Amino acid sequence: MSGVRCLAVTLGCSQYLMKELIMTKIIYHVACTLDGFIADIQGACPANLFPTSGDHIADFLQHIHNYRLVLMGGNTYRYGFKFGLQPGQPAYQGLKHYVFSRRLNFVSNADVQLVTTDAIAYIRHLKQQEQGDIWLCGGGQLAGQLLHEQLIDQLRLKINPSLAGCGIYLFGNKINIPIFLRLKHSKSYASGVVLNDYDLSY
Repeated sequence: MSGVRCLAVTLGCSQYLMKELIMTKIIYHVACTLDGFIADIQGACPANLFPTSGDHIADFLQHIHNYRLVLMGGNTYRYGFKFGLQPGQPAYQGLKHYVFSRRLNFVSNADVQLVTTDAIAYIRHLKQQEQGDIWLCGGGQLAGQLLHEQLIDQLRLKINPSLAGCGIYLFGNKINIPIFLRLKHSKSYASGVVLNDYDLSY
């Protein structure tokens, strides 16, 4: 291979790697039960199904610091009100929040943006404008819409050693299209939690 061709291949590889590094990804990072529910039938996450202590917590907090911003549906944001969160306050300090709801009503601010328009169009535009990882933390209905539009790039499941039997499903309604998941990383914790990272192939 000539020096010119070698240089072209090297530059091409470098450009590909740079694109991979700066590509904006939407990561659905969520806790679920072994049977695929992210909350119980009341929309709550009781500690007997979703443990809030254990050796898996440190990794969860570290992952939060790696995200640029967080997306959530109205019910997910509203759930924080039960624990003292006020409308317009960020649930996670240091992250820009985008809350998608037509029922909530509060004034947006530098930390929390309330979006009452079409969520898919807004998130599609946001993904084109931002760089780095975007955290989708719920809820199931919003995740299902984004999955249908092929906007979720990675699935990060914190699988708890529990069975809910019923509740709010991982993607709201049952998935009606086949999607291949490629396992990137898996880690088991003494708490019984298993963290699996998947890339999605549509």
